[in-house]
Amino acid sequence: MRDASEAVATELAEALAVINRAVHAQRTATVDPHLHDVSAERALAARIGFGTGDELAEGRYSEAIEIPASARRRRIEALRPQERVAAVLGGGASISPAEDLLLRARADLDGERPREAALQLRVGLEALLAEPRVGVGEAEANDLEALEGRRAATGDAATEALRGALSRDRAAEVAETVRLCERVLRRRRLT
Repeated sequence: MRDASEAVATELAEALAVINRAVHAQRTATVDPHLHDVSAERALAARIGFGTGDELAEGRYSEAIEIPASARRRRIEALRPQERVAAVLGGGASISPAEDLLLRARADLDGERPREAALQLRVGLEALLAEPRVGVGEAEANDLEALEGRRAATGDAATEALRGALSRDRAAEVAETVRLCERVLRRRRLT
């Protein structure tokens, strides 16, 4: 593990998936919408190691390695997010419903909840497509046109999600549509 960054990333992703399944179960069991999934980027510390049950319960290990923060942070996609936070808090900018809904769809995908992601995506996509298209560049216009073409399939995925588990192909479709929506939102943040 010490010399295998890809193995560390895999181990960390698998551990986070287990933790977030537990958080999701706790959130729904306690009907507490304020319990949020955890991420490596927000962790104060991350370690991979082993120990006895008593050691681990006390936050100790027989042996462990610290995962440096630089290995846990993903690339920041929007420039100077603090400026946007200040603008929102100061009333000079707002957060669109599409942004919030699509963030939830991403969290559901990352939490291995494709049914919930499909449902969030359906409404998030509609909200995104309903937004004014002022100053839209060619690349964003192409993405929006592609999203218009995915509208029916997204509705079908949400309907399928209401009935039960999504097929593998449908789940992949949902994930790709979320990625495309995120690309549109990133462009908007940067302009």
